[in-house]
Amino acid sequence: MRHFLRPLAAPVTYSRWLHLLIPAAVFSVWMFIAIDTPWVPMPFVFAVPAGLLPSIRLMEGVQAQLLLTPGERGRADPSISAAPAGTWADRWRTVAWLEVRLLLTAAAGFATVWLPTTTFDLISVAAGADPGVNWLTDFVGVRWLCALLAPLPILILLGWVILCGEVATAAARGLLGPSPTERLTTLEERTEQLLERNRIARELHDSIGHALTIAVMQAGAARTAGNAEFTARALAAIEETGRTALEDLERVLSVLRESPDLPVGARPTLVEADRLLDSARGSGVKVDVEMTGPLDLVPGPVSREGYRILQESLTNVLRHAGAVPVRVRIAVAQERLELEVTNPLEASSRGPGSGSGLRGVRERAALLGGRARTGPHEGEWIVSAILPLDHIR
Repeated sequence: MRHFLRPLAAPVTYSRWLHLLIPAAVFSVWMFIAIDTPWVPMPFVFAVPAGLLPSIRLMEGVQAQLLLTPGERGRADPSISAAPAGTWADRWRTVAWLEVRLLLTAAAGFATVWLPTTTFDLISVAAGADPGVNWLTDFVGVRWLCALLAPLPILILLGWVILCGEVATAAARGLLGPSPTERLTTLEERTEQLLERNRIARELHDSIGHALTIAVMQAGAARTAGNAEFTARALAAIEETGRTALEDLERVLSVLRESPDLPVGARPTLVEADRLLDSARGSGVKVDVEMTGPLDLVPGPVSREGYRILQESLTNVLRHAGAVPVRVRIAVAQERLELEVTNPLEASSRGPGSGSGLRGVRERAALLGGRARTGPHEGEWIVSAILPLDHIR
């Protein structure tokens, strides 16, 4: 009983009922004007040319969203498209929807008129009227039984309306819903959004994490050095690193705000790798650098991701190994970019990291069709990445 009563208390049941009766209201006007003219086949015939109009699909989609699937807080149901027909397949699906809707309208409209009339006749017979005014009252005959059966047509009507509303909603989702092409486009857009969010998360992790690590190392070194000149250099390095981190943060926030002021090209590339290396040296790390090949000719996507890989590798060294010697090798040769950062594993060190930063190194390399390796090798911790150049150009 509770399962049956729940739809009766739902507002969507009555909005669907209204949706079913709207075409009947339109055609009832024609009946009022020319009741002797055959009009029953006309709606089904006119549905074909009407459904082929692109704007009809938009009108029907909006109406179905508002009345068949009213979303919470005004949100439209994505399973029903509210857009003009873009292809002939969409137009013929709209024609099929109009035919189905008219059939359901005829069924719901007839029940809406006939069943309440039957209830009225049953009540009239129970009150003493002639029992022959309705086939059911004529069949029942007994007045007290007519009174007992009077609510039955209304219950049948409510159940029929709920059923027709469910069928209409299912038909709308199938015939007015997005086409396979639209679904694929929506999926691709959603995938692009997720990839962009993942990239922004990596950008924030790499940039802000690197800046904080450098600041902590510089501040610790300045506190223990007891040298005014060294302290001044450390504070200058902290200032420069903080300024760079703020620029990166502003750029990422501008992307989140969809601001065109800072294009993708504004992201740092390997041409600016000296900034990272100087920042590491300022933290007390001895950096041995070997660069070969034309870095300025590396495609933008590869150079930008290579910069972030180098940044995370140096941050990982400072965070987990401290001020230890670091070897950096960057080579452009044979249509690929090779990047390697190596530091010794000392007994006193806390060990290398294995968190989201190094996972980000592997993700960045895989995103460009390359590969990355992180881990110990013969007493050293190595981060190496090989990024192809040929398919990026």
